Amino acid sequence: MIKILANDGLSQSGIDLLHQEGFEVNTTKVAQEQLANYINENNVSVLLVRSATEIKKDLMDACPNLKLVGRGGVGMDNIDVAYAKSKGLQVINTPESSSQSVAELVFAHILTGARFLQDSNRNMPLDGDTKFKQLKKSYAKGFELRGRTLGIIGFGRIGKATAKLALGMGMKVLYTDHRTEGVSLGVTFFDGQSVTFDLQNSTLETVLKESDFISIHVPSQNGYILGKKELELMKPTAGVINASRGGVLDEVALVDALNKEKIAFAGLDVFESEPTPEIAVLMHPKISMSPHTGASTIEAQDKISMELATQIIKLLK
Repeated sequence: MIKILANDGLSQSGIDLLHQEGFEVNTTKVAQEQLANYINENNVSVLLVRSATEIKKDLMDACPNLKLVGRGGVGMDNIDVAYAKSKGLQVINTPESSSQSVAELVFAHILTGARFLQDSNRNMPLDGDTKFKQLKKSYAKGFELRGRTLGIIGFGRIGKATAKLALGMGMKVLYTDHRTEGVSLGVTFFDGQSVTFDLQNSTLETVLKESDFISIHVPSQNGYILGKKELELMKPTAGVINASRGGVLDEVALVDALNKEKIAFAGLDVFESEPTPEIAVLMHPKISMSPHTGASTIEAQDKISMELATQIIKLLK
């Protein structure tokens, strides 16, 4: 029997499918430093992770019985993919499963920034009973999204899903992507109707200068996509959202731009120094934050679980 360790958890739907096909699935959470011993002592052949556990060279070298490693999610920066493949290990991920959930969280942050919710949610519990009128006045200059422009950096699956939400809300969409020139996007509604939008690739500079919101959707990079120079191209009323990877947005430059009112707000689901984000970021009244929960919905986790299970069955049976 092939033994699977889902070290960062796996939804029941995927576990049930794997059990039906004769696999043994263990969801015990093993600490990183004890992982190699556990894998070897329990004869684990398949190791599945999300973002918490790393699968690097030392772990693979220490576990000769591993046949397949997988990431429940899109980004593979916590797996040394090239080294795994050089050792003959099969490597899988789930690029299809979390796009809608991440896109919706991007819009949660955009809407939060447009109506100052990140700050009012902090101040209402403290002063709502004594300074209600002052708070009402200080948060009175929010704005609608309809007619505004969303700029998307990176137009893969999640970028496209984010664009569809924007189009459905009556926004204009600009995007920049070095692999995608022109795109026809179909936005489908609850009753089966669909509207198609034709979008053209723009330069990064155009997207930064013309957008009311910037949303980043790129894989892990060497160096920043958005630093001081890029933030200075943005409108002073604009906001930036990063729900892709920590380290693609320069947080020092971001805090400086917010303090100097060069941009209006930010929404962060990922952080440069995750899992210990900087205090200057955590305390900032113009930053809406979530603890890397872009794919953390019931629906996305079920899809991730089923996508992993289906790939494992196809590859190992």
